[in-house]
Amino acid sequence: MGNYRIAHTMIRVIDLDRSIEFYQEALGFEQVKRRDEPNDEYTLVFLSDGKPNGHQLELTYNYRQDVPYDLGTAYGHLAVLVDDLEASWAAHEAKGYQPTQLKGLGSDGRPRYYFIADPDGYKIEIIRN
Repeated sequence: MGNYRIAHTMIRVIDLDRSIEFYQEALGFEQVKRRDEPNDEYTLVFLSDGKPNGHQLELTYNYRQDVPYDLGTAYGHLAVLVDDLEASWAAHEAKGYQPTQLKGLGSDGRPRYYFIADPDGYKIEIIRN
């Protein structure tokens, strides 16, 4: 077998600009590539955490989709690591992202994670690094 690594995860979004803004402001991602395909009626935007060889998030905007996507029951969540969980939680709370309560006490008695949701309702788990 080969040496595999995940290249990116794709999610479909309704409002591309709003989603880009969310991932930039809430998680510090940066746009690294954009591909507009007007004849095929979609735009792809790739966001990165800025780490070398890091995982990318692909936002797919289909021009004719104007109602929310059904997220289904198979999708779980995206997970990202952060060094200062409490500061991250406070910043997300201050920006109105409605984070869940800090959860999952570790062996050190400190919480390990919380969740926020993006504009399309995709859940994102923020985990203490």
